[in-house]
Amino acid sequence: MANAFKTFVFLVLLSLLLIIVGGAVGGEGGAILAFVIALTFNLFAYWASDKVVLRLYRAQPVGPEHPLYQITARLAQHADLPMPRVYVIPKDAPNAFATGRSPQNSAVAVTEGLLRSLDQSELEGVIAHELAHIRHWDILISSVAATIATAIMFLARMAQFAAIFGGGDRRDNIVTILVMAIVAPIAALLIQSAISRSREYAADRGAVEIVGSPNGLVRALQKIESAIARKPMDASPATAHMFIVKPFSGRGVLSFFSTHPPTEKRIRALMALR
Repeated sequence: MANAFKTFVFLVLLSLLLIIVGGAVGGEGGAILAFVIALTFNLFAYWASDKVVLRLYRAQPVGPEHPLYQITARLAQHADLPMPRVYVIPKDAPNAFATGRSPQNSAVAVTEGLLRSLDQSELEGVIAHELAHIRHWDILISSVAATIATAIMFLARMAQFAAIFGGGDRRDNIVTILVMAIVAPIAALLIQSAISRSREYAADRGAVEIVGSPNGLVRALQKIESAIARKPMDASPATAHMFIVKPFSGRGVLSFFSTHPPTEKRIRALMALR
């Protein structure tokens, strides 16, 4: 419930930021135009994201004869979810993600490296985490956040061009560039990343509700994090937010923009559920 409330608050903040930036740059009409453009772009991504990302990682479907399918089917039934499509990604790095626009149209994909490195309870924890994302409609939530953030960035770019090529007092132009072209997009990215981190905590908790124990997921997160520290996964930054653990590390200032909470914090939160 706490993570759901945080997500709601962050979405409200993003919406308010869009209204403020839109009013400052193009008035009500400019904000609406930016939102419509962003909505069109992200609706396409929302409807086609599962096909695109599965093709990107050359994911191969597996059927009822595969142990991964059998584990997923059992956990999906326990979670009262429709059976998702199940895929294996031909990569050695251990990781997994869920995709799809709804529980009725969803998919779970894991790497070959994950299947080799985890025992059954650890694999169950990972699959349960991905099923929790599906049950919470997290793909839809992230699409809404991405739509608003994209609109803010579009408006910021409009502000930059207006300040450079428009008339008016030069000092006002500089202020517009700094506030609209730099501050607003950074704020949007920070809030969007915070929404993603909140959904990861919620999916971890949801996984425990499905399997009944945090132990397997805790060990799985430790193994995946250790493997990524040794050798980051060859993954697209545009899809990094989808994986159970970010496939490459980001420290220092970059951690503020991370789509995942630090793994050690996730593990502490899970241990508290014992």
